[in-house]
Amino acid sequence: MPPSTSPSATAAPPDAGPAADWTFRATDVTKVYKGGKRANDGISLHIEPGEVYGLLGPNGAGKSTLVKQVIGLLAPTSGSLAIGPHDLVAHPEVARQLCSYLPQAQMPIDSFRATEAIELVGRIRGGQPAAVRARAAALVDALDIGEWRSTTGARLSGGVRRLVGFAMATVVPGRLVILDEPTNDVDPLRRRLLWQQVRALSEAGCAVLLVTHNVLEAEKAVDRLAVVMDGRIVAEGTPSSLKAEDRGRMRLQVVLSPGVPTPDGPPWYHAPVRVGNNLVGTIAEAETAAGIAWAQGLVDAGTAEEYALAASTLEDAYVRLTGHTSDEPED
Repeated sequence: MPPSTSPSATAAPPDAGPAADWTFRATDVTKVYKGGKRANDGISLHIEPGEVYGLLGPNGAGKSTLVKQVIGLLAPTSGSLAIGPHDLVAHPEVARQLCSYLPQAQMPIDSFRATEAIELVGRIRGGQPAAVRARAAALVDALDIGEWRSTTGARLSGGVRRLVGFAMATVVPGRLVILDEPTNDVDPLRRRLLWQQVRALSEAGCAVLLVTHNVLEAEKAVDRLAVVMDGRIVAEGTPSSLKAEDRGRMRLQVVLSPGVPTPDGPPWYHAPVRVGNNLVGTIAEAETAAGIAWAQGLVDAGTAEEYALAASTLEDAYVRLTGHTSDEPED
């Protein structure tokens, strides 16, 4: 089903015509709360139709605040938000029509059967009954949740409920589809199926905004991404361009023994970050032998249980930019 320009029969935005540019644009968006807390600070980005764009950052970076402004739940202190010709700040009701949104929290569908919930949202968004039924059935099959199609939400596992929520958000997709941690609780097989559907949305002409702190998944799924820290975009580009600074470096991960303090690392162990018992940093390829010897020494001394050396990834760029790893829990 192509993206909807008129998702509501009662409050459709003006149609800019088939040749309209439906690019989403955020320009110098700033949000300052009472007390002076600056949640977003001059954020500018654009997402073109057919593009999957990742918004990455640790908890408290300002991702959720930006999304709330995009869908019209918050007004920015300054700056502009637009989809094609439509000003989303001046007309937040249009924002809610042109955007499809999967929140991080589970959908409130305890009393609804899975397909019933999906079809209901499709009808609310202005889809024709037959088209909505066909699209809902196709999503249920594509996500491999057919055995739960008649199960009420209260009896669904967290992962299946998450997939039903994804289907609800995309049964009649908007021009901009916003997915906040879409794979939370989803098993590995169905995660792959979900990502196939995300790519299908982009191929149908939707702009997709993926909000996540799961860097490893984002690296495979997005065309471009921005890393947000303290309300600002600190880096933007393709996954390859963001990894460019780490070329010629290796990722050295050390699993420390429980209860041990963080050991002092050698000066060539770059930007180590500890989460739980995992210590992760990078080393130059020329220091590979020295890195292995240092890590093995920690194992021999009982300070560490094991270590692993691998090629650097987008995760390492993320750590370098934010000082966090994607393993850190979200609130």
